[in-house]
Amino acid sequence: MRHFSLYIILLVSLFACSNKTEKPTPITEYFKLPKQLKEISGIIGSDTKSWAIADSGNKNEVYELDSNGKISNTIKVTDVPNTDWEEITNDKEGSLYIGDFGNNDNVRKDLAIYKIDKNDLTGSEVSSSQQTSFYYPEQTDFPSKKNKRFFDCEAFFELNGNFYLFTKNRSKNFDGTTFLYKVPNKPGNFAAEKIAEFKTCPDYHNCCITGAALSADQKKVVLLTHSKVFLFEDFKTDNFFQGKVTELELNHYSQKEAICFSGNDELLIADEKANKIGGHVYKVSVSKLKSKS
Repeated sequence: MRHFSLYIILLVSLFACSNKTEKPTPITEYFKLPKQLKEISGIIGSDTKSWAIADSGNKNEVYELDSNGKISNTIKVTDVPNTDWEEITNDKEGSLYIGDFGNNDNVRKDLAIYKIDKNDLTGSEVSSSQQTSFYYPEQTDFPSKKNKRFFDCEAFFELNGNFYLFTKNRSKNFDGTTFLYKVPNKPGNFAAEKIAEFKTCPDYHNCCITGAALSADQKKVVLLTHSKVFLFEDFKTDNFFQGKVTELELNHYSQKEAICFSGNDELLIADEKANKIGGHVYKVSVSKLKSKS
């Protein structure tokens, strides 16, 4: 009887394991990225057309993608290097802005944002029409101490004549803190104004900030991690962190590096290709994510 009972317990355990399923992911694959964007770091656009860049070690080029993910135009930015291009955004007129502010080791003193005029997006070569340099007043050491490495950045957008940057925390004993900074959208060198702080979660792999986006109606802000989207709504000022926050699970882990709105609800999310995983753009709606949260 004792052996029979153990046999039954073993069968039940095996059955339970074989029927264990992970939560279905709400995101769907939209298109596969071309090889030039294996290390994609930013995307902006819509269903019909989008623009994307890759980060350090890649060419100083902006890629126009069609609805199938094919490159329809490549624009070389001739007057600036790709030191570490980490994000791309636009303004309401349609001009693009490249965030050259990747700062993994917290050592850079040449952080910059480059503007590409809307009228220059049809050619194959272009010079930036505006360079905005900035620095973080709170950073006094280069590099910062290992437990104070808050000054990398991979996420920003433009709103009402200002850039809003969300830092990537690379500190020892990561606690999920991201800083929100404001920099004016104009030529010159500026001290970034720190507006607020927000804590995601203490798990670096799931909660470091790798992208940001603003909805077309300017009522939603999203921050991207490798497995989550943090949604901010009902904010009254440009301290978006004071709004209602909802943590949205993607149930899909990869090296996600880029996010943008296509309208007010649909998101496009892109990940790097690493170890035969990723290298795609995905679609998901905010409302669908909220319904599952």
